Amino acid sequence: MFEHIRLISFDLDDTLWPTQPVIMAAEQELYDWLGQRAPRIVRDLSIMDMRERRLALMRQQPRIAHDLTLVRRKSLEQLLEEYGYDRQWAEQGTALFRRARNRVTPWDDVQPVLSRLKGRYLLVSLTNGNAQVQQTPLKDCFHLNLGAAEVGAAKPHPAMFQTMAKWSGLALEQMLHVGDDWQRDMLPARQLGMATAWVQRNGRGSFDSFKPDLCLFNLYPLGRYLQA
Repeated sequence: MFEHIRLISFDLDDTLWPTQPVIMAAEQELYDWLGQRAPRIVRDLSIMDMRERRLALMRQQPRIAHDLTLVRRKSLEQLLEEYGYDRQWAEQGTALFRRARNRVTPWDDVQPVLSRLKGRYLLVSLTNGNAQVQQTPLKDCFHLNLGAAEVGAAKPHPAMFQTMAKWSGLALEQMLHVGDDWQRDMLPARQLGMATAWVQRNGRGSFDSFKPDLCLFNLYPLGRYLQA
């Protein structure tokens, strides 16, 4: 069934590691830093308030909405300026957030499976998020890492998949995409002719318009299906 596959792409957040805990910890670290540097902001705004401001900025400037790091930096610049602080501190705050954002903990199945697959397939990470794979425990697992900020568009836009195909020299039909999000992973991959493996670690998802080629609760069966 998968004899034609030469490349496997993986979503990152909530496919290879749990995302919410690391985001919450990173936002708290940034908030604590602001409490030291810019206490008037923390006095008036909660973490949720700051999140709402970022979402508003994304609605106001949709052309940058795919670049979450840029959105965070611009939002911080606006806040710092509004409260009478040096807007250049936003660069330092954004860097602090990114370091914390990279402290991900992959699920136990991830590294063993990726290590086995890397010997037989090209492995590519595709993410709408802003984790820097080279700064995570998975830094040696992929041949290529692509993000929405680099390619200029977030999934389900096909740009990330098309950039990967151009880099590899392979047809999209020779690729398998592994991800957790139906709208952002499974649908665009299927529409482009890729094979699909839907990872539902909580076991709660349901598909509608088509059945993925594989439905997984973790990555362990992937190697068996691919005979890797």
